[in-house]
Amino acid sequence: MKIMKFGGTSVGRPDRMHQVKDLITRDSEKKIVVLSALSGTTNALVGIGDALADANKDLAKERIDVLHKHYQGFYQDLLRTDAAKSKAEKIIKEHFEFLNIILKISFNEAINRDILAQGELLSTKLFYTLLQEFDIPAVFLPALDFMSINENQEPELNKISEKLKSILKNYPGDRIFITQGYICKNHRNEVDNLKRGGSDYTASLIGAAIQSDVIEIWTDIDGMHNNDPRIVDKTRPIAQLSFDEAAELAYFGAKILHPASIWPAQQFNIPVKLLNTMEPDALGTTITAEELGSGVKALAGKDGITAIKIKSSRMLLAYGFLRKVFEVFEKYKTPIDMITTSEVAVSVTIDEITHLKEIVSELEKYGTVEVDKDQAIISIVGNQIAETKGVITNIMTCLDDYPIRMVSYGGSRHNISILVDSKLKNSALRSLNAGLFEW
Repeated sequence: MKIMKFGGTSVGRPDRMHQVKDLITRDSEKKIVVLSALSGTTNALVGIGDALADANKDLAKERIDVLHKHYQGFYQDLLRTDAAKSKAEKIIKEHFEFLNIILKISFNEAINRDILAQGELLSTKLFYTLLQEFDIPAVFLPALDFMSINENQEPELNKISEKLKSILKNYPGDRIFITQGYICKNHRNEVDNLKRGGSDYTASLIGAAIQSDVIEIWTDIDGMHNNDPRIVDKTRPIAQLSFDEAAELAYFGAKILHPASIWPAQQFNIPVKLLNTMEPDALGTTITAEELGSGVKALAGKDGITAIKIKSSRMLLAYGFLRKVFEVFEKYKTPIDMITTSEVAVSVTIDEITHLKEIVSELEKYGTVEVDKDQAIISIVGNQIAETKGVITNIMTCLDDYPIRMVSYGGSRHNISILVDSKLKNSALRSLNAGLFEW
């Protein structure tokens, strides 16, 4: 069995949803199809939740009505028969009645998660209706029946596996299963989610849960490119990456793949393919355990980084100092991206600043704290990159005109990371592209 995940742009228009229908039926292999919400829907639902959180019910109602109108037009263009359109109209009415009921009750975080779940529920039900209209046999597989996270918001892979395998046993002769990405149940049995980009994560978790043959991630680009094609003109898809290389690129800004989605596939050595819905015969990118070649393969840039420097000539070399610093970040569940040290200071970067004020307050017990916001990490990725002769020299030559805040070199065999001001990220990516690839 294989897993096929389709992102928001792949199902965001009626004609593209028809393309997905054709893609999942062009072979007889068993498959679980994971769908994201229609493109733009999650942002709209976030906007509805934000308005309700601000007690602005008029604005929330306005946003609900705009989204409702979009879906009313969408199903009319998606379906042909009156019977199918009637089903779709009923589905849409049900979900938007739910959103309008929320306007009348007290808003809280649990309700907000219910709001956010509506996108994937709508897209899968409309797609399933499309399959029924074309008499394509399929099973609707609600993700809320098997996807779960624990109290630490970590997926419960063993439980997911047990539940999903049990459900699939009831359908031994069926070949197509339709389910939602992103959404799940939490340890309180409430509707929850795997955060933004979580449909990739869902696909990988399902693949790991049933130990599928392959996990296919279908988007609107033909694989992972060697640089960000939205910023740099001359980019090209990478045919093959190792799990470690792909994980570094995803974490440090390659938008085509959710950072967490590599780990479940890697645990069971399941190949991941990144493919293009609009160009289904394009080679794309295949991610496996195999490490091929050496040197620079790709670049990625990640915005929204905050650098924190703790300077203390008295404490830094004291036994346990670094442990105390890291415990502050652990206390507030804030991951660290990069770290550099000197004799009198340690610098770290974070991309989650919810508890920045509290973190800085506690770090000030150990020394002077400086905070630099609006930074960006540029990650240069490739197999054995830190051990490849001349790579660091070439990188620094490309960035000779750029003030560099931090450099992380040698912590990973697959990654060299540079911290620069966010305003310089795009031009730095172009300079690196010209120096490392265009020759």
